[in-house]
Amino acid sequence: MKIKVSLAKKLKKRPKDESKLGFGDIFTDHMFAMDYAVGKGWTNPRIVPYRPLRIDPAAMVLHYGQEVFEGLKAYRGKDSGIYLFRARDNFVRLNRSAARLCMPEVEIEVAMDALKKLVLLDKKWVPRTQGTSLYIRPNMIAVEPHLGVRPAKTYLFYIIVGPVGAYYKEGLNPVRIYVEDNYVRAALGGLGNAKTLANYAASLLAAEEAKQKGFTQVLWLDAVQRKFVEEVGTMNMFFVIGDEVITAPLGGTILPGITRDSVIRMVKDWGMKVSERFLSIEEVIASAQDGRLKEAFGTGTAAVISPVGQIAYKGRDYVVAGGKMGDLSQKLYNEIVGIQYAEKPDPYGWREKIG
Repeated sequence: MKIKVSLAKKLKKRPKDESKLGFGDIFTDHMFAMDYAVGKGWTNPRIVPYRPLRIDPAAMVLHYGQEVFEGLKAYRGKDSGIYLFRARDNFVRLNRSAARLCMPEVEIEVAMDALKKLVLLDKKWVPRTQGTSLYIRPNMIAVEPHLGVRPAKTYLFYIIVGPVGAYYKEGLNPVRIYVEDNYVRAALGGLGNAKTLANYAASLLAAEEAKQKGFTQVLWLDAVQRKFVEEVGTMNMFFVIGDEVITAPLGGTILPGITRDSVIRMVKDWGMKVSERFLSIEEVIASAQDGRLKEAFGTGTAAVISPVGQIAYKGRDYVVAGGKMGDLSQKLYNEIVGIQYAEKPDPYGWREKIG
């Protein structure tokens, strides 16, 4: 598909101090968009100046929540080149999420072509400071104006990008997480493994209550027994107990994270024991008490690796790894970031230079 490009007549002022980028508040000069209609497929792929969307007040996304999105990044390497990390895997996941919500899939090569053209058009926005990147948000919404519960017949797919710094204010300093045993995020058979707005809306109240108590994130338990650890609001979770690295299985209630998959593959290659199994919060707490819990960390595109220094459960706090970043967490962070910024070899073929 040929992408039409309309350049912005007036360019925005780019941030001068990259230490103050924050996360998710700054966007570049351009965006990509294309339209879908049943019977016609995807049409009118275009790069246009960044601007507000115009949708009907009856657009079905506003009433029935048909929306899926992704999150990935472009990195400026030490050679000043622009790199992507496992971008195709993000669009594969986007299509799985879309299928779950009765939405059309995007052609991955079309999406990749659009993404590359957009990033390179606004490549001056890709920051240079260590730990910064250009965040990429593909999004698909139902835009048909109709009130009635059914899949929409028309959709808008768009991509916006913007420079970001660290996702958590703590940076690589260990975060404090609160084990949530009252609210639930997702149940088996629901939308837990789709990256869609409903999942995040369901997590907000618990996250706000945890924040008011001084915690960075919520650790969710399973919806049935409130017993088995699943994931935190923005990351998959890993626990190192004894010589075993443990993460929750992909059973339909957690997001199949790209960074999660990267960590599993790397740790296995390093000869460590990795288990995707049900892990009870009681086992986590018992291992923290007797010293077998060596590390806990979250994984995700936004933070890459986020070490956990403290877990709160039923009114008690449990310190992890002495409240410091563990050796495995640090090694994983160094290796993944090294690949992303083209500072280390990429034995997996995850990195792609686009400019």
